[in-house]
Amino acid sequence: MESAIKKILIITYYWPPAGGPGVQRWLKFAKYLPEFGWKPTVFIPENPSYPLLDESLEKDVPKDLEIIKNKIWEPYQLAEKLNKSNKKFKAGQFDVGQNQSWKSKLSIWVRGNFFIPDARVFWVKPSTKYLKKYLSENHFDALVTTGPPHSLHLIGLGLKKEFPGLKWIADFRDPWTEISYQKHLKLTKSSDKKHRDLEQKVFKTADITLATSFTDAENFRKNGANAICITNGFDSDASTTFNIPGEYGTEKFTLSYVGVLEQLRNPEILWKVLDEIITEKDGFANDFELKFAGRIDDRILHYLNSLKLKTSINNLGYLSHDKALQEMANSDLLLITNFPQESSKGIIPGKIFEYLATGKQILSFGPKDADVAKILTETHAGKHFDYSEKEKVKDFIVNQYLNWKSGKTSDNPSSIEQYSRKNLTKTLSQVLQ
Repeated sequence: MESAIKKILIITYYWPPAGGPGVQRWLKFAKYLPEFGWKPTVFIPENPSYPLLDESLEKDVPKDLEIIKNKIWEPYQLAEKLNKSNKKFKAGQFDVGQNQSWKSKLSIWVRGNFFIPDARVFWVKPSTKYLKKYLSENHFDALVTTGPPHSLHLIGLGLKKEFPGLKWIADFRDPWTEISYQKHLKLTKSSDKKHRDLEQKVFKTADITLATSFTDAENFRKNGANAICITNGFDSDASTTFNIPGEYGTEKFTLSYVGVLEQLRNPEILWKVLDEIITEKDGFANDFELKFAGRIDDRILHYLNSLKLKTSINNLGYLSHDKALQEMANSDLLLITNFPQESSKGIIPGKIFEYLATGKQILSFGPKDADVAKILTETHAGKHFDYSEKEKVKDFIVNQYLNWKSGKTSDNPSSIEQYSRKNLTKTLSQVLQ
């Protein structure tokens, strides 16, 4: 019945033509919410500065979706003129250790201490003012803010104060103060306190805090949030050109990494293992391909070019989402990496779910007892290692290679439908009720 339809306002920075995983979560929710009785409206910046573009995602924007926009001012264009490496900051990437120039160190310090919680904070006041007027003229049953950028949650704070009866869902695609790169921001004590105080206000004011991992939800609850986990997922809709699972044969034993790979998640142990296998195992060098489909840090590529492994590398560069999905399917083994710190065990990279849907085995790196390990064990989709398990990693890769060589197929993942975007949206609709 028409009267049963409820309205939800989604405030997001990332939206097509933005590329990368950050845009897909609420793009997919917006796609399926009408099937569960919710009519979404999306509020986005009119002139954003996106680190990646992917126009192929625009086909998933529902044709009847109402989108409202407001201008944003960001300091990134000025920062990039002063130091080209500042372009990385838009995507949460940093040069680390000896790779940092004095310009990078200064830029990171300014980023962490002057732009709290982030450099999109200048969108907060004008957007809050704009949306107060909009909400006074248009009825909504629920409001969503999704971060990062976590400054968007400050818009939620302002609107919740003005409209206390409006249900507010604060969606954390990544943690705020507990994210791994927070310590690289060189925060002063007062700046660190400001970050944590704002985070606490969001946790205690939002009606619901959404987390994308089991560990994050638990940590948010410990800090006073009414937190629920709804992970990311994969979209099996035919319009996504995503085949589940594919029947693909590869001319070479192909290990693929799809996405952005920065220095903080660089699996040096893997590169060393692959170099050793090339040296020790006859025929492996001719049979093997290491494929990158995405943006790989220049310093990682420079290191790889110093190894024997360099002759096996196929760097495709950044691809549209559709093409990236096809490259996943045209692989034998899929690589996923996380930060090594224990504090990162709750991070579940969004691409793992699209990896699952290909039916291919997954090689994962990160801290022990990570949420990713739970998913891989539950679905029989691969193995998770910490960054010290060199011999176990080598055995796993060699076994996968021998299976490929003999034509033996690995077991397909099981129990993955729970991670489909449609089923996840159904769960979201139940939470909203």
